[in-house]
Amino acid sequence: MSVFVDEAQLNVRGGDGGAGCVSFRREGPVAFGGPNGGDGGKGGDVWLVADRNVASLLAFRDHPHRRAGNGVHGKGKDLHGRTGDDLIVAVPEGTVAKDMYTGEVLADLVHHGDKWLASPGGRGGRGNHKFMSNKRRAPTFAEQGEEGVERWLKLELKLMADVALVGFPNAGKSTFISTVSAAKPKIANYPFTTLEPHLGVVRVDETTEFVMADIPGLIEGASEGRGLGHQFLRHIERARVLCYLIDLVALDGIAPEEQLRTLQHEVGNYSPELLARPSLIVGTKIDSVEPDVVAAWPHMSMSCITTENVRKVVNLLAAQVGQARQAEPINEATIIMRPEPEHAWVEQLGENEYRVHGRSAERVVALNDVTTPEALTYIDERLSKLGVTKLLSRAGVREGDVVWIAQFSFEFVPEV
Repeated sequence: MSVFVDEAQLNVRGGDGGAGCVSFRREGPVAFGGPNGGDGGKGGDVWLVADRNVASLLAFRDHPHRRAGNGVHGKGKDLHGRTGDDLIVAVPEGTVAKDMYTGEVLADLVHHGDKWLASPGGRGGRGNHKFMSNKRRAPTFAEQGEEGVERWLKLELKLMADVALVGFPNAGKSTFISTVSAAKPKIANYPFTTLEPHLGVVRVDETTEFVMADIPGLIEGASEGRGLGHQFLRHIERARVLCYLIDLVALDGIAPEEQLRTLQHEVGNYSPELLARPSLIVGTKIDSVEPDVVAAWPHMSMSCITTENVRKVVNLLAAQVGQARQAEPINEATIIMRPEPEHAWVEQLGENEYRVHGRSAERVVALNDVTTPEALTYIDERLSKLGVTKLLSRAGVREGDVVWIAQFSFEFVPEV
């Protein structure tokens, strides 16, 4: 039995970059062979891609970790390491990716083929041949590979449906969608038989069809967390048309007019914009009520048992969907770009302890071998060119204070 999962956590990590190589030419005829260490390969990226063939987020429920391939280390003779393999992670259309800790929306993958770079791979380290200069003729150091970015994401699925069926539990939503499409949700004569959304394709004629979603029943207070339907209210956000199904039998003692008022209140309380969405109000189960009840009902009505007026309802929904499709703009994937600032800044951690932030400064330390005296000299030169030393002095850092950059710490010595 398949399980529908519309929320999941995902841990992604780009591949680590390969390390650069320290190597020198060692050929018989060459008296003073120069450096020829190759660069390391870049780590692979992790991409999220919307795929219409993926129905839910089930694949991430028990296996939330995804890793891209690492870059290969560089070799002598200027041989560059191979780039790590990218990882394509398929998600359903309508998947929203959020930062798991802040809740910030990072990407909204609406259509088949929409893609988002979830975790970039680390840059490969440069080999020692890249550090040769007039002052440094035989560099004995190379860069380490940069680690891939790791992050935790929260994935939420919002179904891509043309029509969303909205109603109280046992209002006949499952019966309706099973009558007009091939969807086969569980149907029984008690509330909350639908515990997960179902999609069905409704074919009107040779050229017209639309997707209908059966949403678990709502009750009063659903938008505030009561009942089961509150978990699935987001699935109606993308629906072009809302179809309110009202139980005219009112077995639970809730009058049809009160059902409609409550449903519209809960939908509006969840998202006021949804109340302006095209909608159709339909009374159900007219085969089980007296004719005068049907006559007094001011909206459309039908019976899925006898199929009376079912075709009329489907045609009205198809017309509303067609109008909504023509009126709506073309939506593309929403990608939130948040580039990390390149400039450095100083944070005071405590008395006589500071941390330097900034991608450029952190990368200088992360990529270089801090155990090699020549590499340490190079790091000092790069930080000085980036203005980090002057920045620390302006921030009030004194000689002997501890300064952190990424995972590396040192005692500050001001420039003379």
